[in-house]
Amino acid sequence: MAKVVRVHELGPPDVLRFDEIAVGAPGPDEVRIRVEAIGLNRSEAMFRAGRYPTKPTLPTLIGYEACGVIEDLGDGVSGFAVGDRVCALPMYPLGQYGVWAEQAIVPARCLLHAPPGLSAAQAAAVWMQYMTAYAVIEVGKAGIGDYVIIPAASSSVGLAAIQLANWAGAVSIAATRTSDKAEALKAHGAAHVIATGETDLVEAVMQITDGKGARLVFDPVQGPYVQTLTSAMAERGILFIYGSLSEQPTPYPHWNMAFKGLSMRGWVASEIWNHPERYKRAQEHILLGLKLGKLKPVIARTFPFSEIVEANRYLESNQQIGKIVVTV
Repeated sequence: MAKVVRVHELGPPDVLRFDEIAVGAPGPDEVRIRVEAIGLNRSEAMFRAGRYPTKPTLPTLIGYEACGVIEDLGDGVSGFAVGDRVCALPMYPLGQYGVWAEQAIVPARCLLHAPPGLSAAQAAAVWMQYMTAYAVIEVGKAGIGDYVIIPAASSSVGLAAIQLANWAGAVSIAATRTSDKAEALKAHGAAHVIATGETDLVEAVMQITDGKGARLVFDPVQGPYVQTLTSAMAERGILFIYGSLSEQPTPYPHWNMAFKGLSMRGWVASEIWNHPERYKRAQEHILLGLKLGKLKPVIARTFPFSEIVEANRYLESNQQIGKIVVTV
């Protein structure tokens, strides 16, 4: 028997429950892992609350990013062995499997060997954030002389985007609601920080860029603020929208788009891992960045498994700078 988190009703973090279940043996093309560390994501909070595109069938397992050690292999699994430390990537629909558990069965296709030299907690804070932020490199082609606006910059993905942009030679502009996190964001590599609740974003960006605007914006918020973001952009820039934190309708900012020739593009990390060659290139790039010290996962805080409800409360408090990790 293993302790597993399941959702029996939709709602706030308090609806999370520990159940004792027999995890069993993995099926074909699956593995069973002993979970060591779990990386929390906003999408899981929205799923638990019933606000995510994938709707739960209750009761449901939850969680799709973790680091652990393989305990058993199902038929047809190759490239892995019992005892390997691996990372589980969120390459399956929420609720289909679940890694908020002492033991979990996951598809072998969603596993990567844990990067060398990292603790289990650090390894659980790598792949989702860097694969998501990799849009600024693979599609955005960020490079020397480019300016990149990164809203919600204190999130794990925001920090990953800062690091990737910096490594490419671009200038990172972190956007955050208040100045409370400004010093921390600068310490984590942001070239500039704009507190959008205290400063006019467009005016600040134009001052930083000598009136040119930013070529790239990597935004998880969406909603009406896209009008302001596009006003701060350079001609032929790309606005990536990779989340919906505002949970508000997003207007199409037609005149800014038209007069500047901008592109507005949706993005999810699965766009990379659903294409083998792109997935391989991204893995190699991220592993190289970790080896060279250009990419460093930032852990805001760790919680023991027994406090996973409190960890979720902390996630939704917006106090964190970096990834929230739960150790098992």
